[in-house]
Amino acid sequence: MKFTKMQAYGNDYVYIDAIHQELAKLPELARFVSDRHFAVGSDGMVLICPSEVSDFRMRMFNPDGSEGEMCGNALRSVAKYVYDHGFTDKTRFQIETFGGLQNIELQVENQKAVNITADIGRPVLDTGKIPVNTPAAEFINQPVRILDREFYITAVSWGNPHCVTFVENTKDFDVETYGKAIEHHTELFPNKTNVTFAQVVRRDYIKIREWERGTGETIGCGTGCCTALVAASLLGLTDREATVEQIGGPLHVKWDSDTGHMIMTGSSHTVFEAEIEVPFL
Repeated sequence: MKFTKMQAYGNDYVYIDAIHQELAKLPELARFVSDRHFAVGSDGMVLICPSEVSDFRMRMFNPDGSEGEMCGNALRSVAKYVYDHGFTDKTRFQIETFGGLQNIELQVENQKAVNITADIGRPVLDTGKIPVNTPAAEFINQPVRILDREFYITAVSWGNPHCVTFVENTKDFDVETYGKAIEHHTELFPNKTNVTFAQVVRRDYIKIREWERGTGETIGCGTGCCTALVAASLLGLTDREATVEQIGGPLHVKWDSDTGHMIMTGSSHTVFEAEIEVPFL
């Protein structure tokens, strides 16, 4: 069985073609690959699967073998992968994820996807779906005491739990200490959450750092970028369109006023790619 390792947007992914081969014992496989091939900032093992409702289905597995949900950067990276590797010749197609059907549009140069626009649908603020352990119908700018300070937290989801809190300066912020504390605040987030720490620089420019539950600080998170814009817009800090700067690079994010959908656009690049022989299964 061959795996393709691809580093994109600052994150490491290991891709498996699950369209042309049957796979078993996926949690064990994910742990096996993770132990040998993931690096700092990795998001997990990604399966490219057939779908009955869209062009492709994306399944993600965390380093501990559990199955993850929708990830914005993994989605963008999968879109590049399926085009660049000849799985499709379409520049517009759909990818099925845990969070629903995601619409993709590619800009292509020299037979490679160089820019990707992903419409990931409407953000969910319903705490019954995020989930957040509170009876409130919405969880926007809620004051929460974490360790030695109070944060105002907004929870957002596209099939994967995220929350965002605004800080004065992301550069010097202790992401590990507070990210871990918020992630493990089980009275609030019983299923754990990704945590976006955001700094509004201008109404059209936001900086973020992202704490990924169960992994640590990650270099890039597309849904984290979208989460920051949703919260900033709801609080009147920005317009519904902005550039969001993450460690792995910028994304242009728009909350469409007509459809309510979140749309992320950014350049696509691959730092390196290699096939990995895995003597497993």
